[in-house]
This record gives sequence, C-alpha cells and structure tokens, in this order.
Amino acid sequence: MQKTIEKSIEVAAPLRAVYNQWTQFEDFPRFMEGVEEVRQLDDTHLHWRAKVAGKDLEWDAEIVEQVPDQGISWRSINGKGNAGRVRFDKVDETHTRILLAMEIEPETVLEKAGAFVGVPAHSVAGDLKRFKEFIEARGVETGAWRGEAHGGRVQH
Repeated sequence: MQKTIEKSIEVAAPLRAVYNQWTQFEDFPRFMEGVEEVRQLDDTHLHWRAKVAGKDLEWDAEIVEQVPDQGISWRSINGKGNAGRVRFDKVDETHTRILLAMEIEPETVLEKAGAFVGVPAHSVAGDLKRFKEFIEARGVETGAWRGEAHGGRVQH
C-alpha cells in the first residue's frame, strides 16, 4: 500500500539559499523528526538512519534528478521503501516556496495505521516547518552543492 504525501511551505529566504541548504543532506537530522543520520556516500547516493514508529531503520537512497534552484528527485535503492521530489519556486527576491511530494510504503500494522490517520503527513509538515525556521534563523545556508544529476548520474 503506497501512500503519497504532498506538502508545501513558503520560506522567507532567497531561492538560491533555500536550494543550497536543502543540498546539505547531512544537516537533515537538525530539522527532520526521527532522522538520526544522513551520510553522503557520493554525489548521488545517501545512507539514512532513522527511527520510524519506534523502529530503527536504515536505507540507501539515490538522487535520480537534481537541477540547481529547481528540484531534486530521489528513490530508495534498498531498505525502507520511499521516493519523492522537492521543487523550489521563487516567490520574489526574498521568498521561496518549497513543494515536497513523497511516496512511502508503510509495512507494519502500526505504520499502516499511522498512514491511515495522517501521521506521516503531519511529520513531513513539521519537518518543513523546522527547515523553514532553520534557514530563516541562520539567514545563510551552511553550504551548497551546485552540481546537476540526470538518471542518477552527475552531469559536469
């Protein structure tokens, strides 16, 4: 049973800064609930460790598409099944809209029940809110990766 979650938020920061911060995957545990560690293995592969519904999970993900200041798409390649895309839209010079769509595969009875009552959607909304607070409070991104990927391969 695959579940799609779509959430958006407007951030009071320029598009380039918002996109740049999102590319700093190893910072995700600072604002994503349940995410304990993200390790960037190379330009298009990440290893995730998280606690979901009280259960320790690990998985690897591949960045399938990445276009600076536009969006990033990914999919898990083992472990916890998930995929998604995040899009960045310039509202004006100092505001950016983030649109996040995730596909998750609840496995256990507890995860399926949580998905039914909207727990993952609430969690994603909270993560976006914490990301917004993180970048707005800093006023500047912690780093940037401006490379481009298509079909899971980096374009130079």
